Amino acid sequence: MKIFTWTNIRLVLMIAVVIFLYSFTSHRNEMRKIKKTEVVFVGEKNLFLKPETVNKLLIEKNRDLKTIHKVDLDLNKLEKSINQQKLIEKADVFVSVDGVLKAVVEQKTPLGRVFNETGSFYIDNEGNSMPLSDNYTARVPLISGEISVVKKEKLSEVLRMIAEDDFLKKNIIGVQILPNGSLIMANRNYDFQIDFGRTINIDRKFKNYKAFFQKAVSDSTLNKYRKINLKFTKQVVCIK
Repeated sequence: MKIFTWTNIRLVLMIAVVIFLYSFTSHRNEMRKIKKTEVVFVGEKNLFLKPETVNKLLIEKNRDLKTIHKVDLDLNKLEKSINQQKLIEKADVFVSVDGVLKAVVEQKTPLGRVFNETGSFYIDNEGNSMPLSDNYTARVPLISGEISVVKKEKLSEVLRMIAEDDFLKKNIIGVQILPNGSLIMANRNYDFQIDFGRTINIDRKFKNYKAFFQKAVSDSTLNKYRKINLKFTKQVVCIK
């Protein structure tokens, strides 16, 4: 049996050429110099963080871009540096085939704004604190009271339901947290208080409130009430 047949030799040569071309292009790609940087924000159109701030983090040691080779970049380090920004949810950093250093950035989503004795900050979609931005102010419900007595997951669930519902987003402008963990909500256009109770049966309570509001609007009775009690999941109690 012949090992060195023309077919086998040709196959070996083809494999060798492929390996050579791969090594050559890989080396060439690694030695490619960075032409420019580009920051792309996804999701929210209103930017809490200026692109220039992210762009500065993409240039290691503030060197001239023309002196930086792709192989010299620590992309993981750059991603970590950008992700440490408290207004950023996630960032992906990579170099395109044409030598552009890109950062694709997703901002955090503010759901509420807290005012207390220590200052003001946002509550994000995971219930964590998020600093205010000099670049943009989000229109979200104002949060006051004893924030620490409510689990952040439950508070974010309440705020997320408000943010994701067109009616509630326009209707609810404030949430006060009482020392016992109960919530009192404020309506945009009417003077009545919404006694939401504790952060349980959240979805059911909001559905009850929406049904009540729709019925009361049709009956023209909204101005007669000073408090709407949602504590009971099977009924809405109205106090004049």
